[in-house]
Amino acid sequence: MTLLTRRTVLQGLALTAAGCASTRPLPAPRPGPSLPLGAQLGDVRTGAVSVWGKADRASRLIVEWSEDARLEKGVHRVEGGLLTAATDFTGVVDLAGLPAGRELFVRVLAEDGGSTGEEWRGRFLTASEAARDVCFAWSADVCGQGWGINPEWGGYRGFAALRALRPDFFLHVGDVIYADNPLLPEVVVPDGRVWRNLVTPAKSKVAETLEEMRGNFAYNFLDDSLRAFAREVPIAYQWDDHEVRNNWFHSRTVAEDPRYTQVPDDGVLAARARQAFFEYTPVGGAARAEGRIHRQLSQGPLLDVFIPDVRAFRGPNSVNRQERQGPETAFLGRAQLDGLKQALASSKATWKVIATSMPLGLIVPAEKLGEGSWRMEAWANGPGAPLGRELELAELLSFLKERKVRNVVFLTADVHYPAMHQYHPDRARFRDFDPFWEFVAGPLNAGTFGSMPLDETFGPEVRWQKPATVMNAAPWEGQQYFGSVRIQGNSGVMTVAIHDLSGKALHQVELEPVR
Repeated sequence: MTLLTRRTVLQGLALTAAGCASTRPLPAPRPGPSLPLGAQLGDVRTGAVSVWGKADRASRLIVEWSEDARLEKGVHRVEGGLLTAATDFTGVVDLAGLPAGRELFVRVLAEDGGSTGEEWRGRFLTASEAARDVCFAWSADVCGQGWGINPEWGGYRGFAALRALRPDFFLHVGDVIYADNPLLPEVVVPDGRVWRNLVTPAKSKVAETLEEMRGNFAYNFLDDSLRAFAREVPIAYQWDDHEVRNNWFHSRTVAEDPRYTQVPDDGVLAARARQAFFEYTPVGGAARAEGRIHRQLSQGPLLDVFIPDVRAFRGPNSVNRQERQGPETAFLGRAQLDGLKQALASSKATWKVIATSMPLGLIVPAEKLGEGSWRMEAWANGPGAPLGRELELAELLSFLKERKVRNVVFLTADVHYPAMHQYHPDRARFRDFDPFWEFVAGPLNAGTFGSMPLDETFGPEVRWQKPATVMNAAPWEGQQYFGSVRIQGNSGVMTVAIHDLSGKALHQVELEPVR
């Protein structure tokens, strides 16, 4: 039996009167803010991970996590900052204090006035405090040389192959976008087949404005394989030249390229590119707070990952043969180089992996000056003792030897073909260093090239490589690559492999740690 009180009767009368006074239908509930590009996990490190999201309007980013796959028990809720138009409604939430070595599940929502839209769910493995097996992958070069998302072919198939590998995390070591490579709706290849790109306004011209830079990052997340990959694998992003434009450095001028008409100089272009990079990637922790791309991601007792920035602090591309270090020879720059040296020396991890967006020993020309003379894009400059940018590399390698920093491996990309190089002082012109390996991967969805000559300064030797059979072949030719690293928890043995788009390991090496 329902008890009627004076208050309930009066309330009912009031509602009835209000209903009679208006014949307008009640407004439909406003749907909650959505996440049109989904979300991303990134920068997984000891006790923490970063979570990125982009809403369709002003709202607050909410992240919930739990060890329960159904996210019903033991749920922890973390509220991020407001997502506003100033950052294109993007934001990052850092989850800290996470249990070590556990599989965690996350739910991401955008909230506005208590209303939320469709949730995004993901999972990841936290870094371990014990010596358990570690598996991760790396590659670079997405949407380059005119090869964008081709839905008829299956989009970015490299991310589907990476997802099948189930790595703990992925290092995207540069050329995340090709801001200077517009797409055509169709590309007719020599045999008559037609590659059909998905094209957006931002990808129909070179990116100059902040909106166009943002649009280049957003374009990649139109791909189903990348969105599915981002649900399961944290991505640690690095940048390289094509986040701005080809062979970029600070003192370049856009005047040399008539395609650029809406930007006054490279400084403004780079500032817009850097803003878009931070808006659209889950760079987290102190690096995001300080606005820097170079950072260290500790993965427990077996692995520390170091991500330097080889773009923001470099001097101009030159013939690269200066005899003394100075502003013209900077590649990492003095402050970053010193910080990297100290971080490596302080690392207690068995393996120290340096993920650099440019190779060490391959000669990468940028611009021809005359007969036999080139401006150089990377560290190397040709045979002989260290000169130019090589002076920084020589300083780093000598420091590692002097301080007995063992088990340093370089993972790199940029040259659009995979290779494995072993460096040894017995073959070198400069000998004050311990032997080490450099592994090159990519492209992941771009034109394939190579091979390139090796500079003998630090004694590199090609142990394996797979250059292109046809220059700038479409991705459907199968010449797209990524690398994987597995470290055994019981022995510390590192296995490095190069894979093709099918996921097949084409070549691998096993490295015993030096104790």
